[in-house]
Amino acid sequence: MPSLASLIEDLFDHPPGSVGSVFRNAALRETYSEEDRRIFQKFKDALNAGEVRAAEPHASSPSGWRVNAWVKKGIFLGFRMGSIVEMGPYPTAQPFLDKSTYPVKTLHPSDGVRLVPGGSSIRDGSYVARGVVCMPPMFINVGAYVDEGTMVDSHALIGSCAQVGKNCHISAGAQIGGVIEPVGAMPVIIEDEVMIGGNSGVYEGTVVKKRAVLGTGTILNASTPVYDLVRDTVYSAADDEPLVIPEQAIVVPGAREVKHAAGAKWGLSLYAAVIVKYRDAKTDSRVRLEEFLR
Repeated sequence: MPSLASLIEDLFDHPPGSVGSVFRNAALRETYSEEDRRIFQKFKDALNAGEVRAAEPHASSPSGWRVNAWVKKGIFLGFRMGSIVEMGPYPTAQPFLDKSTYPVKTLHPSDGVRLVPGGSSIRDGSYVARGVVCMPPMFINVGAYVDEGTMVDSHALIGSCAQVGKNCHISAGAQIGGVIEPVGAMPVIIEDEVMIGGNSGVYEGTVVKKRAVLGTGTILNASTPVYDLVRDTVYSAADDEPLVIPEQAIVVPGAREVKHAAGAKWGLSLYAAVIVKYRDAKTDSRVRLEEFLR
């Protein structure tokens, strides 16, 4: 019997009207069949349960993670398969209109997720574990994975396919980019017990390792060099590897001098991220999430 991954790959590669399907005669149908939709629903159920992920830990990878491209294909398949339907209560001045395959995620008290009222939204096809706290308004997109005990604060974004570990704090106004395409690209990874400061942004497949702290307003992406003052080294992304922030690093926004003649004449500098120290007991006491917030 073909695996779920094989079925999703086949549906992605052979939409209705195409030829060459391994498991079905795609050319015989003009739209997706009920069986096709059952396959997609099984896939989405697995996303919701955290049983399949866009990326997962992988010890032999330099970054410690590997991409599951077939999962991203399944997410794209849902957009292709869905039609625009009204989702909000009717009548309303601004009804929600979105793909029928991706309604708002269904949550129950038994799920153990605290979703505070006030305009937040969690899209179906995302995994939100027990003990996650969602402060309004925040948004978690399809394919995202948010593990136990994490707080997603007000105006924070967890993008499509982003992977967020246990007991993290995604502070107010922070953006965790998703990287849903290309399908082989590493999504943004935030490992366990990471503190993302307010108005920070992590994009383009950056991996933030365990217990790191990003100070307020820190921006990380594939074009951002990170200067480690403690270890006297510079971290950057390569063509085939993401930017990786070391475990327990404390990263703050900084600047570097422009060496070009015109830049020097005008006194210009460029944004840079700087590791100023590594976590210690004092850091832990400052960034710990108080239990009364739960």
